[in-house]
Amino acid sequence: MLKNILIIDDEEKLRTLLARIISLEGFEVLQAGDIKTAFKKLEQADIDVVLCDVKLPDGNGIDTCTKIKERYPFTEIILLTAYGNIPDGVQSIKNGAFDYITKGDDNNKIIPLLYRAMDKVSLAKRVQQLEKQLGDKHSFDKITGKSKSLLHAIDLAKKVAQTDTTVLLTGETGTGKEVFAQAIHQESNRSKQNFVAINCSAFSTDLLESEMFGHKAGSFTGATKDQKGVFEEANNGTIFLDEIGEMAINLQAKLLRVIETGEFLKVGESKVTKVNVRIIAATNRDLQKEIVAGHFREDLFYRISVFQIQLPPLRERMVDIELLAHHFLSLFSSKTNKKIKRISNECIEALKQHTWNGNIRELKNVIERAVILSTSDEIQLNQLPVEFQYHSIDKNGKQLSAFDLASAEKIHIQKVLNYTNGNKTKASELLNIALTTLYRKLEEYKIS
Repeated sequence: MLKNILIIDDEEKLRTLLARIISLEGFEVLQAGDIKTAFKKLEQADIDVVLCDVKLPDGNGIDTCTKIKERYPFTEIILLTAYGNIPDGVQSIKNGAFDYITKGDDNNKIIPLLYRAMDKVSLAKRVQQLEKQLGDKHSFDKITGKSKSLLHAIDLAKKVAQTDTTVLLTGETGTGKEVFAQAIHQESNRSKQNFVAINCSAFSTDLLESEMFGHKAGSFTGATKDQKGVFEEANNGTIFLDEIGEMAINLQAKLLRVIETGEFLKVGESKVTKVNVRIIAATNRDLQKEIVAGHFREDLFYRISVFQIQLPPLRERMVDIELLAHHFLSLFSSKTNKKIKRISNECIEALKQHTWNGNIRELKNVIERAVILSTSDEIQLNQLPVEFQYHSIDKNGKQLSAFDLASAEKIHIQKVLNYTNGNKTKASELLNIALTTLYRKLEEYKIS
């Protein structure tokens, strides 16, 4: 794709000569003799680099530099002057110019300078594209589901996202609390800043304090250098404290101080560090019960639960199971370079009847496994874990449900047969039943 250069200079001969030289490098060159014409050109084309004279009929190039950068932040500007001086050069850079050079003396620098300016433009555009992709990935639109309970949670999250209010996300493990936290951050006015997540259950108390607040070199064995904590890393952005209910009670007091004052002490340091962070916390515990048990500070609970959002378990989102299954199918088919287009109706029915104690995370793992095992363009029931393969018809023509004793028995028999690699005699011995009884049950549950 051609890169567009705009030359702004009221000397037509010089402008034309410069345009010819630059076009020989393969650039598309546009010209303007004054600032008014230049802005029309900027509106009409996507200009990458502007070469602008300092003295123009209708204004000053140094002042124009500021106006161009305000409207077109990715456009780089190289200012040209007949009489260079240090104050103008300094002001040009302050106003956003890429460089400031003298006509005639620095002509041999123009082409190399253009290429460097182009590299900066390309990098800036690439960063913008990646930021957009990241934003799209973590937006509320990427949360899959249409159940009322999920849509209610999304609506609450969208409303609080525009504020700096502390948020507490509650719900079972695997319900997508970090996904919600990232979406809230992405929709906030802090979206251009860092989103930093830390799992409070993954560290010992001492190590968690260091991870959260950082430490001074020599403050403990192994602390060979100063270390920033996640609160510093998240400054002006968002910090996500996952499994906050696992945090030790003495560390909760330090967290409370950060929330109240925006200040903390690094481990081994006496100087206060100040931060401005938005806190989103999450837990799968009942913090009210933890308060009664003496495991969680009541004052901290009221500070982090200013705005609480309960995320529904998957078993309460039956309408979303098929949507999520197909979403993960698309994801893992792409990752494994397989062209799997469908999930069988029998398979979908089995997914809907499962209790999903592991919620969305469990469903994701189940579909990933099925994709790996699949050898056709459709996921089949036998590619799901054995506990999903219960929705058969018994001898009376009744549909077995996940809560039937018969269903549990079928699952157990199938597991034992898998363990014995299909050896029915060995399976009957392990099950402590007669071989004839096993055969009867195999026929009853349609186990092949």
